[in-house]
Amino acid sequence: MRLYSWNVNGIRAVTRKGFLDWLKRANPDVLCVQEVRSPLDDFDRAGVEALGYHVAWVEADKKGYSGVMTLSRRPPEAVEVGLGDPRLDGEGRVVMTAHGGVRLFNGYFPNGGRDCERVPFKMDFYDRLIAVLKPLVEAGERVIVAGDFNTAHMPADLARPGANAKTSGFTPEERRKFDELLALGLVDVFRALNPDAEGQYTWWSNRSGARARNIGWRIDYHLISANLLPAVRAVNLYAEVEGSDHCPIELELADDALGGP
Repeated sequence: MRLYSWNVNGIRAVTRKGFLDWLKRANPDVLCVQEVRSPLDDFDRAGVEALGYHVAWVEADKKGYSGVMTLSRRPPEAVEVGLGDPRLDGEGRVVMTAHGGVRLFNGYFPNGGRDCERVPFKMDFYDRLIAVLKPLVEAGERVIVAGDFNTAHMPADLARPGANAKTSGFTPEERRKFDELLALGLVDVFRALNPDAEGQYTWWSNRSGARARNIGWRIDYHLISANLLPAVRAVNLYAEVEGSDHCPIELELADDALGGP
């Protein structure tokens, strides 16, 4: 079972750059997409459905902003949008789908802003998500949180940690909130399997040839509840896949982890 996540920086733009061809080649069982930035009516849903995918979607109140969708080979057992807080949910940042008893949260975390002006809003988002996840994890449910967290958790997760200590996405405040999320009993799968990895990123600025020079950040994650760890087979970051300023990431689980084929 292969679960991908990708911030596409606009679904219409990435579709013009070959998204459907990539989807056919990659052939994920589930794909979490962030920063859709499009109403469902403007999206080539027929093209996705022709490849055998079901679509779960949430868009922001503001046109051309935010939005996430989850594509799955099998229809999800349940779909829930938002976190139950209208102030947060108007930005279209979370859709939860259930697959074989696993709750998959596809999330596009807020960006704290150039001058950190939205960090308080981002902290509220983290707090609400933690409140939603806590009883699920404590009850022993199997949970996956996938998406663009807009936070590099550790110094190894960005190329220039020293120069970015006060930059949104790597401030102490944001990193502590990430710690709180993990303290629920969630595991950063990539870091668990690659504890000493450096230079492996998922986002690069469009400025100054950052991607070509690999001056990047790892801000896209699969976090899983600890009871799913035995099912993990691999995790991959596909930095060579272009079309967005982010790259796709993959979590491979045992075949029966999401209820079988």
